[in-house]
Amino acid sequence: MSTPALFQPATVGALTLRNRIVIAPMCQYSADNGCMTDWHLIHLGHLALSGAGLLTIEATAVVPEGRITHADVGLWNDETEAAMARVLESVRRHSDMPVAIQLAHAGRKASTDLPWKGGKQIAPGQPDGWQTVAPSPVAFAEGENAPVALSVDDLRGLCDAFADAARRAGRLGIDAVQLHGAHGYLLHQFLSPLSNRRDDAYGGTLENRMRFPLEVYDAVRAAFPADRPVTMRVSGSDWVEGGWDADQTVAFARALEARGCAAIHVSSGGLDPRQDIPAGPSYQVPLARAVRQGCGLPVVAVGLITDYDQAEAIVGTGDADMIALARTILYDPRWPWHAAAHLGARVKAPDQYLRSQPRRHADLFDVDG
Repeated sequence: MSTPALFQPATVGALTLRNRIVIAPMCQYSADNGCMTDWHLIHLGHLALSGAGLLTIEATAVVPEGRITHADVGLWNDETEAAMARVLESVRRHSDMPVAIQLAHAGRKASTDLPWKGGKQIAPGQPDGWQTVAPSPVAFAEGENAPVALSVDDLRGLCDAFADAARRAGRLGIDAVQLHGAHGYLLHQFLSPLSNRRDDAYGGTLENRMRFPLEVYDAVRAAFPADRPVTMRVSGSDWVEGGWDADQTVAFARALEARGCAAIHVSSGGLDPRQDIPAGPSYQVPLARAVRQGCGLPVVAVGLITDYDQAEAIVGTGDADMIALARTILYDPRWPWHAAAHLGARVKAPDQYLRSQPRRHADLFDVDG
């Protein structure tokens, strides 16, 4: 019996994954001044035992002002690096799953409250609030404090900050970097004409709007070890008329491919409150398919992928090379085990859990690694 497509190895740059299930970055809003805490040890530790092919650390701010909330993880100084090192050391002691990190800056969507406290913007001068920055002084939502437009010198400084975080990630032994160019955060804000109203070399035409995200990619690629992949996450559509769309995403993917980008992860939305998202199972897969057909990069699909056969079909039909799970794997941290059992595949599990294998799936676990 042949191995299901979902459980065949995948290659991302020089990194080989055991299967095509990626754990997407998921913010936990549980850091202390950018430093990971015991919550992250528990969270990442149990996901590292899930049998997926790759674990991605949540959106990690490259400067304090780039955090979505005051409780976001960062990687901008020795303290944040040391805190992450402590967590990773423990996780790696019990799992050999490759670990990626998503480097990010929230731009005008920074300085917000914790989601379970409403997630509203916190104005400058208020506790846990600060002045936001963006390509243009256009607020995300009506009534919010407007961001300050970034100068060209500011952009150079942010490129340096992304590069510094990438160097720190390299020292930590992280296997891959993903740049966050989706969900309405800073790099996406430069890409979309809805948020980028600049009239200099960084605004207007598609080429100009892509300029800063590509400069960030180049800076990170130069700073991160050459034998480890750098990838990008994008929103394939703003779901607003006149905004970022699939055709522009394909053009951006081709520019990334020409620079050596190892893969592209296609999500959508997040830039504009007017978005009209046709949410439903696999609703973002057509965007991933368009990118996969339009460039040569490996493509990751994400969004309301919950069913094992659904995931197998996405990969098996060539709509995407990999699938990513977020809320699905929070709800069921053993989803890859269950998918393997359903599809007749094998999955890596820790020795301590081998006796949990159901008798009807006598060869589910790969005890040889």
